[in-house]
Amino acid sequence: MRPKDISFEESHGDLFRSSLEQILNIKHPLYALANKIDWEGFDKSFGVLFAQKQGRPGLPTRLVVGLHYLKHAFNESDESVVARLLENPYWQYFCGFKQFQHELPLDPSSLVRWRKRLGPDKLEELLVATIHAAKEKKLLTEKHVERVNVDTTVQEKAIAFPTDARLYHKARRGLVRLAKKMNIDLRQSYERIGRKVFIKQGRYASAGQYKRAKKETRKLKTMLGRVIRDIQRKCTNPEGRLAEVLTIAGNIFNQKRNDKNKVYSVHASEVECIAKGKIHKKYEFGCKVSMVSSSKDNWILAIDAVHGNPFDGHTLKDSLKQVKQITGWQPLHAYCDRGYRGVAKGITDTEVHLAGKKKNSMKASLWKWYARRCAIEPIFGHLKSDNRLERNHLQGKDGDRINAILSGCGFNLRKLLRAFFLFIFQRLFGSKIDHPALSNGLYLNQIGFGIKLPQTF
Repeated sequence: MRPKDISFEESHGDLFRSSLEQILNIKHPLYALANKIDWEGFDKSFGVLFAQKQGRPGLPTRLVVGLHYLKHAFNESDESVVARLLENPYWQYFCGFKQFQHELPLDPSSLVRWRKRLGPDKLEELLVATIHAAKEKKLLTEKHVERVNVDTTVQEKAIAFPTDARLYHKARRGLVRLAKKMNIDLRQSYERIGRKVFIKQGRYASAGQYKRAKKETRKLKTMLGRVIRDIQRKCTNPEGRLAEVLTIAGNIFNQKRNDKNKVYSVHASEVECIAKGKIHKKYEFGCKVSMVSSSKDNWILAIDAVHGNPFDGHTLKDSLKQVKQITGWQPLHAYCDRGYRGVAKGITDTEVHLAGKKKNSMKASLWKWYARRCAIEPIFGHLKSDNRLERNHLQGKDGDRINAILSGCGFNLRKLLRAFFLFIFQRLFGSKIDHPALSNGLYLNQIGFGIKLPQTF
């Protein structure tokens, strides 16, 4: 059924309890921001995904949307954001409650099912809502979108480093587990022997005895091949998860070192090996994330995960199109690094500027925008350290896109909170005062707000 309304339930509750509006500080940035987001728009947009008169009523839309905002703004997991909701009355007000709650309003697993129901395309509306809130406050104007910075980074997947021995061992264990569940009587499962061989291989490799380690790896591969053939003989028409894992295990068994489109994880077969030329990390396992930020004030205007490890320049057209869909304005100038070479001719509405030009070759007024291209790098740093982009724990390709989009929502939400605090601070102390809290990212809890916000505004 369609989601239920929190305010209707609480209006018929305890009449003697004080409302949160009477308890909270109305000057708190989270309180002010809660009244600026169009929550009713989410109800209208997401309500069509629920049946009218069948099943249990869905969770309140504002509650689930607010939890996802808070999760990625303050770097929480599904479990911790629900637990902290009971401790923070400002979070409860932001999520739509009128009175203080003493019990968990939902199970953390409900957030997983809600994300799967909506999908990445619908969840993009959460990013649109943060942009609209900034536009209403005049923090984001059409002039901000005229010049944008574009770049890509890698969103790593939550997998272990894919060595051959580990892949053989995990693929065999996955097949054995599914065979037991489907009552397939295997000739031999290699559970006890395989575990000993895997431990021995790791110890040999750690000691630098690579010939012995290679010998144990061959044993693990032989065990995987025997289990695959045994299952294929006894189950001629595998279906469902067993057929999927058999295909993955077969690819792991047959792939060679120089093959393309290799499998790097049993539970996340969509993972790609990406080399970005970093000295400290030669290879990263995940997917690329393309992002567009405004050159002025660093708002995230578009962000999405792309699969297939494409050339950076091939993602530019879709990224600029996403900016137009989210903001309603077309970027006029896009500043990119040299990884976007050769794509300027195919883009007519936006002028593409590549890095690498010398400062003396242009006017100072133009050079400052070329220099601003580097401002996108610390945004990636904040997204990974503060907004859960560093390691993605969501399942599948849709999970990669969802995590990237919600990370952008969290970043913009923190900027909005800082902007509302700036507005309050100027009203209290005057607009011309130069306070270190406005320039060096002072912790707001030192002056009574209890929020740690990013350094850049």
